[in-house]
Amino acid sequence: MSEPADPAPAPEASYSASHGLAARLARAGMSLLFTSYQSGRLYLVGVKPDGGLNVHHTALAKPMGLRRDGAGGFAMTAGFHVLRFANALAPGQAANGIFDACYVPRRVHVTGELDAHDVGVDADGRVIFVNTRFNCLAALSDRHSFTPVWRPSFVSALVDEDRCHLNGLAMADGAPAFVTAASRSDTIDGWRDRRADGGVAISVATGEIACEGLSMPHSPRVHEGRLWLLNSGAGELGRVEDGRFHPVAFVPGFARGLTFHGRFAFVGLSKPRYARFEGLALDRRLRESDSTPWCGVQVIDADTGVCVDWFRIDGTVDELYDVEVAPGALCPMAVAPMSPEAAQLIALPPA
Repeated sequence: MSEPADPAPAPEASYSASHGLAARLARAGMSLLFTSYQSGRLYLVGVKPDGGLNVHHTALAKPMGLRRDGAGGFAMTAGFHVLRFANALAPGQAANGIFDACYVPRRVHVTGELDAHDVGVDADGRVIFVNTRFNCLAALSDRHSFTPVWRPSFVSALVDEDRCHLNGLAMADGAPAFVTAASRSDTIDGWRDRRADGGVAISVATGEIACEGLSMPHSPRVHEGRLWLLNSGAGELGRVEDGRFHPVAFVPGFARGLTFHGRFAFVGLSKPRYARFEGLALDRRLRESDSTPWCGVQVIDADTGVCVDWFRIDGTVDELYDVEVAPGALCPMAVAPMSPEAAQLIALPPA
């Protein structure tokens, strides 16, 4: 039986980073993870023993949402799967003499093509993900493609129509707290006509609109009791207070993927696909700042809005989706299901 083909050709890419990024990660004892469905890769940016950055990437089919769990691993939506990765190494162990964490997909759940976006893990260890095609939050099912958990009140039926482009999920206290959608449309693909200002953030508990008038919002996150999100069509990181969006920083790209470590926000940036995103405020903001959009991750001080560090990709990789940090893993790697590495890696429990 032959191995399956690589999900995507190896990307032609070059990497650059701010002078302080490696030191920042080393001080925190953590690494940076992000996904690119365009290149079909999960990227893991860590620090080598000599203090330099190490970039490891793993081929996966359309990796999207990425969220760490309380067991030292993370969940991911990817293509027609939802995966749970666990670190196969014990403290003090190393793979290939350099990697202090080796993430292995221990659970691979087949859902079918649901265009799943953000993902979270609740207090019971249950995976909750954004089922964009069916406009709902969903959980895994042992028999069906998914189990519906919640949908916005303005979506009248559970149908395969991507009406509002539900995409983002914020977890809080072990439960879904907020979602983002590109519009309140209740017709098939209706969100595309409301990209400039139809976006909303919605409270899952009450069903009420927490904020409106957004442009293609993504990546809602609850951090230190506040709701943060990316107003992607305007290139903004900001927080929601009293029903309004308050921008904190402008970023030079279509922002998707957000996580926090202390007061610092890690924001994913993509180059806009102008056939779909032209005419948004981001275009004007880039012209006014004499800036070219780029692909990568910026580290932004959430108190001041200042970018303090960055990681940039140039080449054939133009789009990222989600960003996460992995505390306790300074230089990690990951293996893909059905890969030779997964077949050869045998991890035994303690004697």
